[in-house]
Amino acid sequence: MKSAHIYGVRDVRVQDDPMPDLAAGEALIQVRSVGVCGSDLHWFEEAGIGDAVLETSLVPGHEFAGMVVTGDLQGARVAVDPSIPCGVCEFCREGNPNFCQRGRFAGFGPTHGAMREYIAWPRANLYALPDRMSFADGAMLEPLGTAMHAIDLAHLRLGSDVGVFGCGPIGLLAVQLLRSMGAARIFATDLLPHRLEAARAWGATDVFLAEGGKEAQQILAATGGRGLDAALEISNHGAAVEAAIDAAKPGAAVILVGIPDDDRTSFRASTARRKGLTLRLSRRMKHTYRRAIALVEDERVDVRALVSHTFPLEDSQQAFTVAAQRDGLKVVIEP
Repeated sequence: MKSAHIYGVRDVRVQDDPMPDLAAGEALIQVRSVGVCGSDLHWFEEAGIGDAVLETSLVPGHEFAGMVVTGDLQGARVAVDPSIPCGVCEFCREGNPNFCQRGRFAGFGPTHGAMREYIAWPRANLYALPDRMSFADGAMLEPLGTAMHAIDLAHLRLGSDVGVFGCGPIGLLAVQLLRSMGAARIFATDLLPHRLEAARAWGATDVFLAEGGKEAQQILAATGGRGLDAALEISNHGAAVEAAIDAAKPGAAVILVGIPDDDRTSFRASTARRKGLTLRLSRRMKHTYRRAIALVEDERVDVRALVSHTFPLEDSQQAFTVAAQRDGLKVVIEP
C-alpha cells in the first residue's frame, strides 16, 4: 500500500509500505479521507511537536474516516477516534482518557497515522457514519470534537459573551458551536482577513484583526469595559494568549487550546492575577464523537464548507505546503 511519511522539515515522501497486521479487536480500514491538522504542520515545519521530536519517519494524520474491509463490519462507513487509551490507568478509570500516559495516538510519536491507504485500528474506536455524511465530514469530526471539549471546559451559560482567538478550522467550528448553544456575542480574532470573513459568516457577531493586542482593547470597548465571560485561545501565537487574558473579565475562564511553535506560553501575571482568572489547558478531546455526529447530521454545525482544498495521497507534499501557507481553511487528503 501507499503511505505518506514525514522524514524531516518540509520533507514528505509517498512510499510503498506493507499492509498492516491485524491485532485482536482490530479492523482493517481503507482510509478515504484524512485532514491536515495544525499539529501535523508542526511535524512538517519543525520535525517535532512540543517536546516530541521526529526520530524516524512518521506517517501523520489523526483526523480520518474510511470503510471497514474485513470481518462482520465489512462495508461499514466509519469515523475513527485516533486516541487509544490504555483503559486501566488512574486517568482512564476516572473518565479522562485524554490524560492517559500509556495510550497511543495516530500520527504521534511511534504510532503511524492515517495518511496511507489502509490502517488497522481498534473496533471500539469506530463510529458509524450516517448515510448523509461524507467521508470528509467524518474526518472533520475530530477537530469538531476538539472544539467541543474546549467549550465544555469553559462551563458557559446561555447569553455569555465569548471570544475566539484564532480562526483556523477548530476556531471556526468553535464559533459555530457557540452560536448554536446561545452565546449572546461571539468575538473572533485572527491574523488573516479571509478567516475573519468566514467567522462572521458562521456566526461571529464581532470580528477584529489581530494586531499586537489592539484586538483586546477593541473587545473591551465593544463590551463597555466589562470584558468576556470566557475566552478560547486557538492559535499558535503567544500574542493571542495575551490578548485573550487582556480581554477576559474578572473571574472569567481562559481556555488554551493552541500549540505554540516554541513550546512556551507566557503572559503578564499581574493581569491574570488581579482578574482572578481561571486558566485551563485543553488536551485533545474526550467522549465527543456521538455528540459531534448528531450536531453534523442535524445540520447545526457545517463541517463540509470548511474543506477548501482536497488532494490525492500522491500529492501529500503539496497538500502540506498549501496547508502551511494558510491560504484556505481546511486541507484534506483522500487516499
